[in-house]
Amino acid sequence: MVATVANQWVDTQEGDHPKVIAKARNILTQVHYCTLATCSPEGIPWASPVFFAYDSDWHLYWSSATASQHSQNLYDNQGRCAIAIYASNRAEGQGQGLYLAGTAGELDPAAIPEIMTLLFQRADNWPQRTPTDYLGDSPRRIYHFRPNAVWVTGERLAIGPQLIDTKVQLDLALLQGHAP
Repeated sequence: MVATVANQWVDTQEGDHPKVIAKARNILTQVHYCTLATCSPEGIPWASPVFFAYDSDWHLYWSSATASQHSQNLYDNQGRCAIAIYASNRAEGQGQGLYLAGTAGELDPAAIPEIMTLLFQRADNWPQRTPTDYLGDSPRRIYHFRPNAVWVTGERLAIGPQLIDTKVQLDLALLQGHAP
């Protein structure tokens, strides 16, 4: 069932369906860049593509400069952000996206070696780095995103002569702890 919520079409009934979950997992594993959406304290939006890795709890990780606009927005807004993971090589109307809302911040220094491994395994040609490249006076950090809501692209609905894009809200508790 699709219901209108705040000017969106969101399906809240199919979030635990195996086919829907498989589609979401496929997007997460196949797409290597996400778009991180942040906002300044003044309400100015900012979107940044970042190379990311993920874990079995659907937490995302990336490396960025602390001085970058998106990093500064995270520091200034209690880490609030949204992420879109989208295969942009699809024809119009055929796109499949994964949408996440949550919070992000600097990764706990003790977890840096483990998360570096996740990032390096996903990259084709990663520069030689050590954990100290993300600590102390280094201008870069690894960031940790924790989702509190996840949606995947749903079926397009015909409303009169128009096609309306929908989303399916996923059961995050069902996703977490199961590697994609």
